Parts: sequence; structure tokens; C-alpha cells
Amino acid sequence: MRSRGILMLLIAVIAGLAAVFLGARWMQSQSDTEGRIAVANVEIEIGGKISPEMVRMAAWPATSVPAGAFKEPDKLVGRVVLVSMQRNEPITEARLAPVGTKGGLSALVPEGKRAMTVRVNDVIGVAGFALPGTFVDVMVNTQAEGAKQAGQDNTISKIVLERILVMAVAQEADRDTTKPKVVTAVTLEVTPEEAELLDLARSVGTLSLVLRNQTDPKSADTAGATKVELLGLKAKVEEAKKPVAPVAKKRTTRRATKPVTVIAPPPAPPPAPRGPCVEVIRGLDRVTECF
Repeated sequence: MRSRGILMLLIAVIAGLAAVFLGARWMQSQSDTEGRIAVANVEIEIGGKISPEMVRMAAWPATSVPAGAFKEPDKLVGRVVLVSMQRNEPITEARLAPVGTKGGLSALVPEGKRAMTVRVNDVIGVAGFALPGTFVDVMVNTQAEGAKQAGQDNTISKIVLERILVMAVAQEADRDTTKPKVVTAVTLEVTPEEAELLDLARSVGTLSLVLRNQTDPKSADTAGATKVELLGLKAKVEEAKKPVAPVAKKRTTRRATKPVTVIAPPPAPPPAPRGPCVEVIRGLDRVTECF
């Protein structure tokens, strides 16, 4: 019995040692498949500049390390983020502006583009739904060139710019918010040519922003709306401009007529011969009588 107990104790010791050995091997294999990358230690707003306290190193599976991740946090100090980042989110090169970029809205302007601000109100700004990251069309209400036609107004509303990205509203460029916000200014991302058109449009008329679907790239080719179309007078004006078709004359067939013989009236009879005449005086009257 005593020898049997010693045997069982020996087996238990061996099993324990094997478990420790296998656990150590497993831990070692796990450490070999993990790496450490830089993640955001706090929330970083879009256009913000990274400081040392905003970054920390975290363990990350080696098989799923994001492309462009940083393993040295010192290389991130002073860089500007192009998108807002949440805490514990990996910081990658694709989310950063080029080295040397200053913080702020200018870091978000792509190469070849410009940022231009226009004044808006609660109506022009689509009731505050023109938020950073959304796309809008710019419409202008102005007076059309050319002389007025009789009885017509030359006011016209026309879309002049399409699918323009809203970069910021007021002084905020956070694209994660979805709550509408009424502001007095909206900053748009435009090309140099679009900037010229936008500046001209706001100087010649009243601007309006038209919110559009973010996934709709189609262009709306419109001729603009006029007062004639608004009041339903276009059809009448076009009808009045149509040339009047000439009325065809009805041809008449002349029939041959027979010659008419005109019969001359008979000559008047000659006056009857008169006899001798005598002048008779009767008081104050004179009368001539012939026999």
C-alpha cells in the first residue's frame, strides 16, 4: 500500500511538471505572435496635432497589424490627423497628413483644392443639415442677362455648382456628428475654377444650398427655372410665338354666260304743235295762254 501511494504521488508530480512546461511553451508562442503598435490614448479631433500624451503602445496580434501602423510613438509627435480618432484606435499613416503639415482646417484641404466660406442662414444652410462630410449643390437666384420681353420677368434660379463637399460649419470640422446645427457660415471644398464661380454667384444674386445624397454622383443638367415657368405661362408664350398658318383661298369656277341683248327704249313722241299764245293780265298776275 505504501509503495502504491508513492507511485501515485510520483505520477502527480510528473503531470504537474508537464503542465507547467506546456503552459510555458504556450505563453512563449503567444508572445511570439503578438506585437506592439501605437494607438490613440485619448479622442483626437479631426485636424488635431498629436502630442506625446495622446499616444500609447498596445499589444496587437502580429497577424492582423494594420498597414501603416507605427511601432515607435516618437514618430507620431507633431503629426496632424485627417479624421477624428477614438481612444484605443490604431494610428496609421493613411489617417495622417503629410509630415510638416500645420494643424487646423488647412491640413484637410486636398492638393489642388481650395476651402471657401459662404454666409448662410437657417434656410440657405438647409436647416442646419449641411454638416461636415455632406455634399451639397449651390444654387443662385439672379437676373438673367438680356432685355426683358414685354410683360415678362427675367428672374432665374439656376444650379451653378454640384456635389460640393462641406468641410466645416462655423469653426467645427467634425464629420462624425449627425445632429443638425444652424450656423452663419459654411466652408466648402472647391477647385480654383469652382471658387471663381462661387464668388461671382454670391455677388450677383442670392445663394442657396441644396442637400444631396452622398452616394449620388449624377449631374443634373437643368436650364434653370424662370418666373414664366413658375406661373405656368410658358405654354401660352410658346403658343403666341408660333407663326399663324396662312388661310387657303377657296377657288371659284366661273361659268360662261350668254351675251345679253340690250333693247333700247322707244324714242319719246315729239311735242304737240302749239297755237298762238295770248298774255292775259288779271289784277297783279300775268298768265300766258296758248290755243
